[in-house]
Amino acid sequence: MAGHSHHDEHHFAHPAPIKLLLAVFFALIFLTILTVATSGKMGPFGTIVAMAIATAKAALVCLFFMHMFWDKSFNVLVFFSSFLFVSLFIGFTMLDTDHYQNTIDAFPRAPEQTTVAPTEMK
Repeated sequence: MAGHSHHDEHHFAHPAPIKLLLAVFFALIFLTILTVATSGKMGPFGTIVAMAIATAKAALVCLFFMHMFWDKSFNVLVFFSSFLFVSLFIGFTMLDTDHYQNTIDAFPRAPEQTTVAPTEMK
């Protein structure tokens, strides 16, 4: 067909500005440093804080590096609802762990094994 030409140029579906990508990158670096800085210092809430920071980091990666920010809202709903169901499954499992704790505590433990240094082996 005359007048129609095909170009081999490929365009990105969602070009993100470099400033935005760098801001997300530095936010991820900051959150990683925050995770390391707070580890072991939060007591019983340490796991909750670490999981909250990890969730924020995962959300940043999904939204900007996986382009969910610009995707159709239905795809975003399906993607993030899978995380809701996984958290519900893990949460329901964790609710039941106290029920079996007496059985776990009553189970005899294996004696600690000592490691032998390579120079002692002959």
